[in-house]
Amino acid sequence: MERALGLARKGEGWTAPNPMVGAVIVKDGQIVGEGFHQKAGTPHAEVHALAMARDQAKGAAVYVTLEPCCHYGRTPPCTEALIRAGVAKVVVAMEDPNPKVAGGGIRQLREAGIEVVTGVLEREAQVLNEVFVKHVTLHRPFLALKSAVTLDGKTASRTGSSQWITGKEARELAHKLRHRYDAILVGIGTVLADNPQLTTRIPGLKNPLRVVIDSSLRVPLDARVLDTKTGPTWVFTAQGNSPQAESLREKGVDVIPCPGPGGKVDLDAVIQILYEKGITGVLIEGGAEITGAFFDRQLADKFYIFVAPKLIGSHLAPGLIGGCGISGMKDAVFLEDLSLEKVGQDFLFVGYPKFNRIT
Repeated sequence: MERALGLARKGEGWTAPNPMVGAVIVKDGQIVGEGFHQKAGTPHAEVHALAMARDQAKGAAVYVTLEPCCHYGRTPPCTEALIRAGVAKVVVAMEDPNPKVAGGGIRQLREAGIEVVTGVLEREAQVLNEVFVKHVTLHRPFLALKSAVTLDGKTASRTGSSQWITGKEARELAHKLRHRYDAILVGIGTVLADNPQLTTRIPGLKNPLRVVIDSSLRVPLDARVLDTKTGPTWVFTAQGNSPQAESLREKGVDVIPCPGPGGKVDLDAVIQILYEKGITGVLIEGGAEITGAFFDRQLADKFYIFVAPKLIGSHLAPGLIGGCGISGMKDAVFLEDLSLEKVGQDFLFVGYPKFNRIT
């Protein structure tokens, strides 16, 4: 199953809106077939593994990171392929939360006389497909916040200087994170301060959809994020039709009115629109203001915080999270399942915020 999970990760960034899945076929203690889901609309992991195993699949055990599908989509059901191949046993890491499957694949295999074992490395499989799980169960994108700070918690100096807080290795990993998600989101403040491209800049990796939250449509027409040759850009605004909006549309940018209270963009509506447009996961890379807006609304699902062993000082230098924040330490938000990794000269903390909410 560990091998299957490793194979599944090879599809990272390419399978959405489908999950990442890996499969390994074992016969007489030897691996005779393996595969992974490479891209949405292409054959699933089990099909690749069966093609490699051929006749050796008969009587073999199949290890798969997600319950085999039992419905017709863009590809036929994997359960039918496994049954035809005559496998004897299927070991499943986790059940598929998709209502179209949701235990149906396991039931179909058992009815065909195939032994099915579930829950092997289940937690690892759930983390692997946390974006997919959130998307199909709560009907909204998975929202991850990424930031880089100094050891004293600053994201820039008091003059706004922020390039570069982290070293080369951390910045390269951050670009790989962009590939992992369908979209990358920033506020207009980041666009005006840094003029970012918001691309991966790594050969062989995809550029995500760029999303800019810009209530008053202040984005300059020559901003690098508007270069649609490197990928699509959507600008959410509280404004209606305007000359600036038309100029942006002429450049190929999608301008989406999404007015909220106080002349701001309605972030809840933005999330709903992204879901309806098929976006499964969003990496939020904004500054303190946009990070604070998502934090205050308890909308963040995960944090990636790069910490550089540097000190900036000054009470005027911006911190990690703006907004209203919490009023007392009893309300402080814990990061659970926290992991720490050294990346070059820097450190990466990854964790899941424990908000006082049900979802």
